[in-house]
Amino acid sequence: MANEMKVFKPALLVVDVQEDFCPPNGSLAVPGGRDITPLINDLLSAPFALKIGTKESHPEGHISFDTSHSPPNNRAFESFAVMTNPLNPSQTKPVQLWPVHCVNGTPGAEIIPEIEIPKLDFIVEKARDKRVEMFSGFADAFGNKTDSASLNLAAKLKESDITHVYVVGLTGDCCVKCTALDAKQEGFEAYVIGEATRSVDQGEKGWGSAVKEFKEAGIEVIRFEGPEVKRVKDLSRET
Repeated sequence: MANEMKVFKPALLVVDVQEDFCPPNGSLAVPGGRDITPLINDLLSAPFALKIGTKESHPEGHISFDTSHSPPNNRAFESFAVMTNPLNPSQTKPVQLWPVHCVNGTPGAEIIPEIEIPKLDFIVEKARDKRVEMFSGFADAFGNKTDSASLNLAAKLKESDITHVYVVGLTGDCCVKCTALDAKQEGFEAYVIGEATRSVDQGEKGWGSAVKEFKEAGIEVIRFEGPEVKRVKDLSRET
């Protein structure tokens, strides 16, 4: 049955709002990363059927860390390594190198305290396999759903009969983008709330490119004050 024929049952995905992605001390800080907190907390008070956070939880020596590779091909933001699909060794992909970030058990991996964390129903720890990158909350870079994530996000949403997924957080041109695209691929109607995300690159090569990918995939970038968010908030008046 098509989603539009089901009872509207929305979920909120709060992606990777972690210390290492936020000023002032994050090793991979996104400009304005903390500024989206008030909007996210407002959404966490809305009657979403599920409110799920994601957080990167890298092991030490993760393949995306610049320190995991030898010079001269270990420059953060510039160099690439090759990762191999753990489930299919014949398949490889390039992975961009970053400064060390969001290592499990370190302060940088924690969701920032400004977020009203108790209002989250679940937190998905992702990118736990040092061999492979995992930007999306749904699957790793090869599309695998393994214990690289602490929860099978698609299964959890489907068993809860979720119809629509609203995505916010960090970053719009990377983990938010990949999570939204995978949500759509899993059969959910997917929205990205533009004011409630920030990107590493707010320009055309970063956020601008992500918006084009969203459009091609049938994902809407919506406004916080728009009718799609109002539809969620109106659910409280119906119960």
